[in-house]
Amino acid sequence: MLAGKKILVGITGSIAAYKSAYLVRLLVKEHAEVKVMMTPAALDFITPLTLSTLSGNPVICEPFDPSEGTWNSHVDLGLWADLIVLAPLTANTMAKMAHGIADNFVLTAFLSARCPVFFAPAMDMDMYKHQATRQNIQKLTGMGCRLIEPQIGELASGLSGEGRMEEPERIVECIRQFFTKGHSLKGKKILVSAGPTHEAIDPVRYVANHSTGTMGFALANEAARRGASVILVAGPSTLSADHPDIDRKDVVTADEMYHECLKHFPSCDIAIMSAAVADFRPSHPEPQKIKKDRASLTITLEPTADILKAMGQIKKTHQYLVGFALETDNELEHAREKLKNKKLNLIVLNSLKESGAGFGFGTNKITLIDETGENREYEAKPKQEVAGDILDWITARITYE
Repeated sequence: MLAGKKILVGITGSIAAYKSAYLVRLLVKEHAEVKVMMTPAALDFITPLTLSTLSGNPVICEPFDPSEGTWNSHVDLGLWADLIVLAPLTANTMAKMAHGIADNFVLTAFLSARCPVFFAPAMDMDMYKHQATRQNIQKLTGMGCRLIEPQIGELASGLSGEGRMEEPERIVECIRQFFTKGHSLKGKKILVSAGPTHEAIDPVRYVANHSTGTMGFALANEAARRGASVILVAGPSTLSADHPDIDRKDVVTADEMYHECLKHFPSCDIAIMSAAVADFRPSHPEPQKIKKDRASLTITLEPTADILKAMGQIKKTHQYLVGFALETDNELEHAREKLKNKKLNLIVLNSLKESGAGFGFGTNKITLIDETGENREYEAKPKQEVAGDILDWITARITYE
């Protein structure tokens, strides 16, 4: 599956850089075309000579090579690659990527790339667990980068814990699986909703929830990568969806999302409604800002339109409709009830009781329940991988004409 694929390997300053030699060798054995780039700190751990010998291509460490008098274009290299894999990725370089810093060649190539990016962190366990690192991972996965999670094992510090870079064989397998699924949804039109909605109280305040849209954007990006034509109806979000096959429609309120989704749903094969739409909105939003000097304030709420129910009522037999359920008690019972009442084909259950699931996390832990009663519980994993699990389930059950 990797024959002819152009893979750019980025190596940063970690003791795990020795594993990159094995990674490059394995990719070449798969008949991929491999080029390697290194940060200055990576040179302390492995030599460019080793990697150029294994890859069959010069290793790039700086934009300008004075010995050859040549200029290495990060833009050209970013456009050349079918996939970038950063392994090992240190906490330092990860932080720079998450914040758009470009002070070495690896970072400028990352910012120039239009292809998928995989990253395999390697660091001590306390660094990996630090809140700053977790936030940076969430930012990168929110951008569509794919995390190859580190393993638990012996670390360079002498401690044992999470932070050990994944083995090269497993990284190659992740890349192979990525390309294998590249056309599984070709010819399908998919509608995805994402993010929260904002329901105005007055011109400066609103009713909302903690949704960031990360799950919905991950679904849109993954569906487009698999060949689908995607319409993404997004509530307020800072996330981006840059794939050329994603047509993004920005909305603010539940009413706007209702009309946008109902407009596009009849022409879609699959609809995945992952947005956290507000269930209620203020009945009478104030036209002017409410002043704080009021003795008290009562806001009357009214229900918003039920988007999923409306779609279930007009769903055709060839369409596959997916909803989400975020529950706090009697999770399976409530999810099955929602599945039936709204005439869904599949419901994705999240529980707020589960660690690392729900709003505000880069990971999610889901249970899939379909109309036949079949269900499957998954372990917690990055939302990009969760999106893959959901689309794998759907792909195995839809019909191709």
